[in-house]
Amino acid sequence: MRLAVDVMGGDHAPDAILKGCIDALPLLEADDELVLVGPAHIINEVLDERSVRDPRIRVEHAAQVIAMDDPPAKAVRAKPESSIVKMAHLGSERAERRCDLVLSAGNTGACVAAAIMHMHRLRGVHRPGIAVTFPAFHGPMVMIDVGANPEPKPVHLWQYGVMAEVYCRTVLGIDRPRVAQLNIGSEEAKGTDLVRETRDLLKRTPGLNYIGYVEGRDLFEGACDVVITDGFVGNTLLKMAEGLARSLFKAIAAEIIAIDPKLALQLDPVVKQIYKKNDYHEYGGAPLLGVNGVCFIAHGSSEARTIRAAIRNARAYAAKGVNKAIVARLAEVAHVEPAPGTVARLGTEAERQAQRDASTEVA
Repeated sequence: MRLAVDVMGGDHAPDAILKGCIDALPLLEADDELVLVGPAHIINEVLDERSVRDPRIRVEHAAQVIAMDDPPAKAVRAKPESSIVKMAHLGSERAERRCDLVLSAGNTGACVAAAIMHMHRLRGVHRPGIAVTFPAFHGPMVMIDVGANPEPKPVHLWQYGVMAEVYCRTVLGIDRPRVAQLNIGSEEAKGTDLVRETRDLLKRTPGLNYIGYVEGRDLFEGACDVVITDGFVGNTLLKMAEGLARSLFKAIAAEIIAIDPKLALQLDPVVKQIYKKNDYHEYGGAPLLGVNGVCFIAHGSSEARTIRAAIRNARAYAAKGVNKAIVARLAEVAHVEPAPGTVARLGTEAERQAQRDASTEVA
C-alpha cells in the first residue's frame, strides 16, 4: 500500500507530522511506501536528525505551503506546488505512482477543494462529506458532515446519509445502522426546509434504516449510528464535544485530588483509560466520503500520536473497499434523487396544505 502524507499541514507541522509518520513505520508492511510531501530539505533534515533510514520512505518535494487561514479554493489554484495540492495529485488516477490513500491535517477547505479538483468525485456523488466517528458509551457513532460542505442542498445531505450508512456497515461492522438527522426537536414539523426536504428523501430510500430526527443531547446516548447535518453545525458540534470532554476530565480529576490525593492515585489508571476512549487523538483522521480515492483529513491541532493513529485507521479503511460499495449503493437508490431543476414535494400532507394556504393568503 502506498500512503502520501502532507507534512506541512496542521498547527504543529512539520515536526509533529513527521514524528507521527516515523512512529507509524512499525504499523506498515514491508512492501508499503510512505510518501512524505513537503519541502525536501526540511523532511530530510528531520530524518537525518532522527537517524531514520527506511527504504519504504520516499520524499516528494513541495515548494509551497497553504496556511491554515488561507482562502481554500483560491489557495489551491494559486499554489499548485503546495504540499496539499501535490498530496491530492498523488491520490489521483493521473499520478504516475498513484497512492492508495492521502492524509493531511492542514487547511480543511483546501484539502477538500484539492481532493475534488485532482482526485475527482465518485460516480453519482454531488459533494463529498467528512465523516467523523464519535466515541459513545453504547458504541461508535458517525457524524457527517463536519466541515466539507457548510451550505449543502437536500440532495447532498441525503447522499451523506447513504454514504455514511455504507461506511458504518463496511468499516464499523454495524449490520443495519440507524440513520438520523440532527434537528432542534423530534417532531415532524420542526426544522428548516432543508431539514424537511432531506427527511423526505431519506424516507423514500429503500433499505435505509431511517429513524427520524435526533437532538444534540441524544447523540451520546446511543440514539443512532449515523447522524446527518451540514458542515457548519457538524464542525461546531465536533469542537464543542472535544472541548467539553477535556473540561469534564479536568474537573473530575481536580475534585478527586481535592477529596483524597491517595484516591486520585488509585483511580488514575481508570480515568486515563476512559479519557483514551474519548480522546480524538486516538481516532486520528476522518475519511472524506465521496472522492475517487481515499482521503483522510486529520484535526488541525494533530500531534504525533494523532498522525500515527490516522495512518493506522486510514490503512484499515483503504482495505475495506468502501468506495466500490458507495458507488453500488448510490446507483441502487438513484431513483430517489429529484430530477435536475425540480423540487421534491416536501413534508407531510399537513405541512404541504399549510404551505398552500400560506401561498393563497399572500396572493
